[in-house]
Amino acid sequence: MVARADFPIVAIGASAGGIEALEGLFRGMPERPGVGFVVVTHLSPSRESRLPQIIAHYTAMPVIVAADAMTVERDHVYVAPANAVLGIDGAQLRLQRMGPGQRERKPIDLFFSALAADLGELAVGIVLSGGDGDGTLGTKAIKEHGGLTFAQVGDGFGPQHPDMPNSAISIGMVDYALPAEEMGARIAEFARSQNLLDGMAGPDDRTREPGTLETARQEIYGILRNQIGHDFGGYKTQTFFRRVQRRMQITQAGTVDGYLEMLRRDPQEVAALFRDLLISVTNFFRDAAAFDSLAAGIIPKLFEGRGAAETVRVWVPGCATGEEVFSIAMLMREHMETLTTVPRVQIFATDIDERALNVARAARYPGPVLDSVTDARRKRFFIQDGSSYVVAKEVRDLCIFSPHNVIRDPPFSRIDLVSCRNLLIYFGLDVQHQVIPIFHYALRADGYLFLGNSDNISQFGDLFAPVDKKHRIFRKRSDATPGVSLPLSVTRLRIGQVGAGAGPKHGLTGVVFRQAVETQVLERFSPPFVVVTRDGDIVYFSGRTGKYLEAAPGAPSRQVLAMARKGLRLDLRGALQEAVETHRQVSRQGVVVESADGRVQRVTLTVEPLEAPDISDPVFLILFLEEGPELSREEAAGQLHLSGSGSEHLERELRDTRERLQALIEEYETALEELKSSNEELVSVNEELQSANEELEAAKEEMQSVNEELHTVNAELNDKIVA
Repeated sequence: MVARADFPIVAIGASAGGIEALEGLFRGMPERPGVGFVVVTHLSPSRESRLPQIIAHYTAMPVIVAADAMTVERDHVYVAPANAVLGIDGAQLRLQRMGPGQRERKPIDLFFSALAADLGELAVGIVLSGGDGDGTLGTKAIKEHGGLTFAQVGDGFGPQHPDMPNSAISIGMVDYALPAEEMGARIAEFARSQNLLDGMAGPDDRTREPGTLETARQEIYGILRNQIGHDFGGYKTQTFFRRVQRRMQITQAGTVDGYLEMLRRDPQEVAALFRDLLISVTNFFRDAAAFDSLAAGIIPKLFEGRGAAETVRVWVPGCATGEEVFSIAMLMREHMETLTTVPRVQIFATDIDERALNVARAARYPGPVLDSVTDARRKRFFIQDGSSYVVAKEVRDLCIFSPHNVIRDPPFSRIDLVSCRNLLIYFGLDVQHQVIPIFHYALRADGYLFLGNSDNISQFGDLFAPVDKKHRIFRKRSDATPGVSLPLSVTRLRIGQVGAGAGPKHGLTGVVFRQAVETQVLERFSPPFVVVTRDGDIVYFSGRTGKYLEAAPGAPSRQVLAMARKGLRLDLRGALQEAVETHRQVSRQGVVVESADGRVQRVTLTVEPLEAPDISDPVFLILFLEEGPELSREEAAGQLHLSGSGSEHLERELRDTRERLQALIEEYETALEELKSSNEELVSVNEELQSANEELEAAKEEMQSVNEELHTVNAELNDKIVA
């Protein structure tokens, strides 16, 4: 087997406008950057490329046309030839020639992905000017394997066609978005820092004790735990240090002490390290054969014997940006369409990365991300919006996204299927021995566990029996009863550890005692409430909301307006809209809410913004304050008549309705103006095109006339020669 390279290899992807971008990149590159370069472009298969000679004008490094089995060397540039697909294995280039008429649409993605699999953290990907989305999926692959990613932004060398770099940037997997001529210095720095992991304490700290690296690791764990609230103590040590090393390279911190000092004083860098540790990378139908096996052999069993009132429950821990979740949801929808009696479906998708969850909730993905989705599913389950695709509502409605730490937070229960793909490989053995029994606890009897190809639970044969060993599908052994220690929150653990030996003998610190009191008081005496987004999606329930909210029939929904009981919806809609627009507290008094048995409850409805330092998107607190006892419909009507508040209530509803109608009219008029403007622009463009077409036709006629004249002259010359 060929050994893996011990230096970085930089893959450069370029298409339309790539010549200028390559000029900027190599003119800004140091003479000996200490890396190898492989250039992959979209070349015409029908003609010889002069790209190697062109690049040779911009760099002193040798520029070579790539050939099969050629070993990549430092400070050399290799250019992929036309009419071939380039790969790499053990730092040796692999060339696959294309037949006549064949052409690979995504050569950059293919090489980036091969490089990521071959070199891991030593892989570097650069996406330069181009007119499509090639390179986007390859960038994801390099990021997933811990490599470094670049994309070109505007400068003197382009990009003339920004679609390709913009597509890579849009998925959030680009480390550096830079002008082409500024990338060289970063790449050279990346190459110089590769020995950083072996001596992270720095060259001037050789006298330090051998435990320095472990001490630094524990201090970084503590900073993350204190500022972010998540404990990475179970993360694989080598993987953890590689992620720290990446951040040190990006921030140009020369020593571990320097980086620790940066973490202590810069919360944004703590957040950046946290995001790098999460590795929020996934794909639709990743390992398609495994999803085919799930669809054919497992999903039908989840629905067997289930009535319309029952629920199929799925949990996807570590869901990242949602592609895996929506893949399972699409399979669920496809099977539900074959049933006469359709149970409810709930897919709980959890992660500790709020930014990734926000991407998943938006359910909007660039076109290249859908390359692994079949055309039929793309048409059926996605709505195209420009160059992006939005997951259809019928699929989104099955999914509930929420923050959750599988190591720290209590697990879900009564789950039919747990899908945890390629998350366990980032955990140490101790954490794996903690997490797998938690999955066993969360599953119903004979529930299923769906893992990634790299995950291994052979040591848990007493808990799970293989159903499809090749595709990593297992069934819970119901006869096993492991001793499961359900996780507590990090906060509680930390309080208990700090108080040990120093607190009162009864074991309660002042903080814990206060929390216990406040929790009990809130549960027993606080009014029912929910927390919603500006769009009305519920993100948190308190207890005792059943008087005011109920699940609507049909597909499950988290929309508070869809769940509002009779009499509440109109006032709730108006109050929420006003609170969103004014960002102030809004109250509605005397709102009459009717329960399922016909009794009514008058309430004061309050909607107010919820302020908290760690909330990025605005959320709103909705409170239901009861006004007196619950009454029958007749008693409530009598009270309204006596108090005269019935007419006031109707007047308020009418006023709110008029205001909403006026707002809708204004929105409609604005949209109409925009449509008129767009139509005028289209008419103008059409006229310009028509004019250009007429000019082309005139030019064509002139050319025909000239051609006829030349033909005549040529004939005359031939006659003279013959004569």
